[in-house]
Amino acid sequence: MSSSDISSVAKKKATPSTAALPPARGFTLEALQSALATEHAAVYGYGVVGARLTGGAHEAARTYWNAHRDQRDALMAHLTARQATPAAAAAAYKLPVRVASSRSAAQLAARLEDDLTVAYVGLAGAQDAQLRDQAARAAQEAMARAVRWRTTAGVPASHAAFPGLPASALSPRPRPGG
Repeated sequence: MSSSDISSVAKKKATPSTAALPPARGFTLEALQSALATEHAAVYGYGVVGARLTGGAHEAARTYWNAHRDQRDALMAHLTARQATPAAAAAAYKLPVRVASSRSAAQLAARLEDDLTVAYVGLAGAQDAQLRDQAARAAQEAMARAVRWRTTAGVPASHAAFPGLPASALSPRPRPGG
């Protein structure tokens, strides 16, 4: 499947219904805007990532860049459908990893995906069932991409039980018999 096929599939999955939706307020609006801001950063970051990669890794970066553009556009459509103004992208972003090699490019891609996992886990708490489903799927996809990029970079994968959730959200393990 080519990158354009993957992008069109992602766009079809993520495009909200054209039916009028209630205005976004409070938590849903904040979570949508946060996910959008994170997608804006990912689109920017993947441009840097792709410039340092070759071969299959470059093709993967291009495919993911297109997928993030589609996700960004879908989030903007969700906000617009809810009568909210989508946040604009910044002109530039401070990257969390200095990209000087293919290894550091893969590390940056993994960090971008980690940030997306957190943003989409936050959005998965929205009241709208379709939005929750899309957010959960996007969080899973971001985590899978982060693992792939860490493998490419030769960095061990995260062992977080629930990636994207803060430690404070995880309850302690129950004690046997207690």
